[in-house]
Order: sequence, then C-alpha cells, then structure tokens
Amino acid sequence: MKGNKVKIGIVGFGEFSLSHVEIFKNHPDVECVVGAEINPERRKFVEDKFKIKMYESFDEMLDKEQSLNSVAVFSQRHQHGPMIIKALKAGKNVFTAVPMGCTEEEIFEILDLVKKTGLTFAMGETCYYFPCAVWSRKQRKKGAFGTVTYGEAQYYHDITEMFASFASVGDGYKRIAGIPPMFYGTHSASMLISAMGDIPTEVACFGYVDKVGDDIYGKGKNDWDNPFSNETAIVRFKNGALGRLNEFRRIGGVKPSSFITGIYGTKASYECSGNQHLLSIGGVFGQTPDSINVSDEINTLTFTENKNNMDLKDGRLHYKYHCGFSPVHDAQRLPEIFRKMAEESRKRDDLSVIGHNGSHFFCVDDFVKAVVEDKIPPINAWNSAIYTLTGIKAHESSMQGGKIVAIPDVGKLPSDKEIIDED
Repeated sequence: MKGNKVKIGIVGFGEFSLSHVEIFKNHPDVECVVGAEINPERRKFVEDKFKIKMYESFDEMLDKEQSLNSVAVFSQRHQHGPMIIKALKAGKNVFTAVPMGCTEEEIFEILDLVKKTGLTFAMGETCYYFPCAVWSRKQRKKGAFGTVTYGEAQYYHDITEMFASFASVGDGYKRIAGIPPMFYGTHSASMLISAMGDIPTEVACFGYVDKVGDDIYGKGKNDWDNPFSNETAIVRFKNGALGRLNEFRRIGGVKPSSFITGIYGTKASYECSGNQHLLSIGGVFGQTPDSINVSDEINTLTFTENKNNMDLKDGRLHYKYHCGFSPVHDAQRLPEIFRKMAEESRKRDDLSVIGHNGSHFFCVDDFVKAVVEDKIPPINAWNSAIYTLTGIKAHESSMQGGKIVAIPDVGKLPSDKEIIDED
C-alpha cells in the first residue's frame, strides 16, 4: 500500500489513548481517524472533544469502516493479543499500546501473520524513545562503551495509581489489576535491550509476594493467580553480557519511573541517578580517565531551562520537568506540525500530549511512516516480540522460584524492506 495515506480506527479510550488522538489526527499522512469504545459516557466524551466518528465496539468499527487500512489498539492489556490478531486477519496494519500480548502463543501468531501478510505492526513502546535509551543507543553504536558487559533498567509505578484506568472495566478491575508486573515489562526491556544491542537468551526472575492485603495479588485474586507485585529479572544475552530488569507495582516514588540505571562497557560506562547523568571513561586502552556530566544532553529542555530556579514546592515538579523533548532527540525528523504541537503544549504546561518525554510523537510518526513508505518501524513485530517474551518468560521463572528459563528465538527481520532509523 506504499503511498496510501493512513485511515485508522482507534479502539479503547483510556488516558493513554486520549493523548494520541490529536497526534494521529494532525499527522500529515493520516487521512481519517475513527474510534470504538464500549463505555457510553466515554464514547460521547471522545466524540464531543475530538469530533471523530465513534462506534460501540471493535467489531462494529471493523464491520462498518471497510476503508480503514490501520487499527490502533488501546484496550486493556490482556485484550491486546486477540484484538491485534483479529485486526491483522482483517487486513489492517496495527499500532498497539504495550504489551504485544500476554502469552507466547499470541506473540508467535502475531509474528506469523505479519510475515505472511506483509502488514505493518508497531508497538507504541514509549520508553524506547526515552532520552536515556536514545542517548545510550547512540553512544553504543559509535563505540563509546567498548564491549557492553552489563546494564540495568526499571519501570516503577505503584498499582494504586493505575486504579482509575483498570476501573473502566467495572467492578472486576482488581482481577486485571493483578496482572504480573513482567507481563507489562516492555518498558524496562525495550530500554535495556535496545541500549545493549544484543538479544536476550535466558532469564531468571524472583518475585516479591505482596503483603498489602487489598485482594489484588494472590491465588484466586486475579486472572493469572499472580502473587507478585514486584519482580526482578536477571537476563543473559547472546554475546555473554548480563542485565537486570525491575518491574515494581508496590513502590513509593516519583518520576522518572522508567529509566536506565546504568550501561557498563569495557571502555566507558553510563550511570543515572534521578536527573544526574554521568559518562565515566575508564583508564584503559590508553584512554585518559574522566567523568563527564551529560545531564543537559539527556534531561528535557524544560528541566534544563528551569534547573536553577525550580519551585521545589510544586506538586507537579516530577511530572513537569520530565515532559517534552530532550537535546538528544532528533525532533527535526518529525512533521513540523508535531514540533509545533509539542512546543505549544510545553509553553502552556499541558502535559497530556508531551508526557512520556515527548515519545508519543515519535511512536506515531514511525508507524505512519512505515505504513505509507512500506518500511519496517523501529519497534516492529520482531523487536516487540523480544521485549514482550522476555517479560513473559521472566514471570514464568518467578513462578518456579527463579529457575533459569530460555527465551524463544523470534527469527530475523525480513531483508526485503528498509528499516526506519529511529535515532
């Protein structure tokens, strides 16, 4: 379908989805946006706010909007796999919120469908575009780290902050709120795996058995009989490096919630603590030892501009100064309208569009570009499968007391299409 503009149907309108509607609508290569939402109040809200045609269900939208060539899945996490499969079987390109699916079978069926149909699949993994991940990838690609030997990444988000989104499904929200943390592990996995530039092959994981007692975690208390609110995984990579991934849902903390703690190589290492980012150069291979503060390259423009006069009493401080682009982002590759939207949102302190470090713009643009130009997006079906399967297998390990579990090989990307350079 090279050259055709995108006609997309969005299914599910929680907070994350709402932040994407105007971005899709304003992309110069998107011709049509419609939506599907089962909640009548939310359906009317979206229709009134965004002026798009709305349907009562995913199936109704697919049935009545035959001209759609793409679907964006923003439903509840456990629903992603089946909806993606249905959309691909209907001949639609797919953009999806994370995760790609919750079972190994779903992941490989999606991969198989993408291979057979040649359709575009992209996962809207925001953390892949976070400044720490982009910066680390760039440094690794130019050889700054030498051989990467170890890395750490995490996603910290207390489950109680997510209750509003889970509650949209009704009284049974606690049953899906207890989803294994590693089933939503693509945030930490995408940052670390892409930064290290290697393929994970094995994982061992331990879980923290929840003790709060609010009937979310434990056997019979959620749809997965999952007892763990926090999970920590150690990953072995194909070339021998090791990595640590944390996915925690019982933790008191503030932003940033998703970040790389460190990337360690034979020549140099990167470390992050809050908003302090350091590149340490070791005295090896004839190098002069040095420690370089690279914070202004990685922190958002808003944070850097205000770092000397921040109001520490501002309750939104941890959100406000982690929204929007950073110098390491190549914002010039985005459509002009996106750059204008981001700057206007930043000036009026509107975090709904530029949250997640401005990553929504990159996610959408790479998907649309891949569809229109018939290319492979950065977070394609193969990379998405690697990030998602790492978490699925990590949870499998934790349920077996930390047993080492092999991560399945997803195969190689097709060689007949160009891959979009994300950085």
